[in-house]
Amino acid sequence: MSEQPQIGSSLQRHGRPPVVIAGTAGKHLGHAICSTLGIEDGRIDVRRFSDGEIRVKINDNVRGAICFVVQPTCSPVNENLMELLLAIDALKRASAKEVNAIIPYFGYARADRKDEGRVALSAKLVANLIAKAGADRVIVVDLHSAQIQGFFDIPVDHLYAAPVLVDYIKKRGLTDFVVVSPDVGNVKRARSYATRLNMPLAIVDKRRPEPNVAEVMNIIGDVKGRNIIMFDDIIDTAGTLVKAAEALKKMGAQDIVACCTHPVLSGQACERLAESCIREVIVTDTIPSTGHTLDKLRVVSVAPLLAETVRRVYTHESVSSLF
Repeated sequence: MSEQPQIGSSLQRHGRPPVVIAGTAGKHLGHAICSTLGIEDGRIDVRRFSDGEIRVKINDNVRGAICFVVQPTCSPVNENLMELLLAIDALKRASAKEVNAIIPYFGYARADRKDEGRVALSAKLVANLIAKAGADRVIVVDLHSAQIQGFFDIPVDHLYAAPVLVDYIKKRGLTDFVVVSPDVGNVKRARSYATRLNMPLAIVDKRRPEPNVAEVMNIIGDVKGRNIIMFDDIIDTAGTLVKAAEALKKMGAQDIVACCTHPVLSGQACERLAESCIREVIVTDTIPSTGHTLDKLRVVSVAPLLAETVRRVYTHESVSSLF
């Protein structure tokens, strides 16, 4: 993202500057957003009782203010989600004019349809909870499924990490690569990256016999003797990526780079990636990378993208024109 004007230049036209408050999981992004916009960090006090209950208090006067709460609902998902809901509620009860929930990583997004009987639609339930807590708008990055936007009865700004990742890849000089989708369901996203990077596209066709277990079946496209960049929205257990990389290697692929928006990296993901034939893993900071010891990990920040979105929401400018 190119450098954007600070929010201070708009104060005369729009009055009081926005208040950006970060939850426990969003501290790194909240501070970066405020620094980019040239405003002070919003103050919030989050405490936990001995039985695990969460207490949230806003330490700024937000009466009549346009507020933004930055909190990815990553692991521990339930705690971070509850903290987000309590922060929204606290702001509404403190008479904030508007509360915008910035959720860089939207947890519980994988259950977005009834693919079998008697299952919960967690994505819809969480959408209802956020709206009921009092959020006026939701800002998310690379939803697992774009249809989740329709689960909300409030406005949703769906941001894409593609401009950030593509800019990083171009600056790194990673050329003469083939863009690979690690599964059929991710083809649309991979095709978008291939178009932006002016690279050919290949697809890994796999079947998943049970959750978190992937079985690679076939490679669609020419990868022999080529360098590979695999794009996905989430790296969770890394089983899909590692198996796909192994299949690509068997088909004669050379260097393999993995790229994703949300580095969930649960279970044995870091160990699998460290031992795999994947040379490098490029991710964004929608989820804090603290605690992950993976030498292959390269983190690109989405803070400038989120800061510009905050500015545009605050000044009533178009967000979709960013993409």
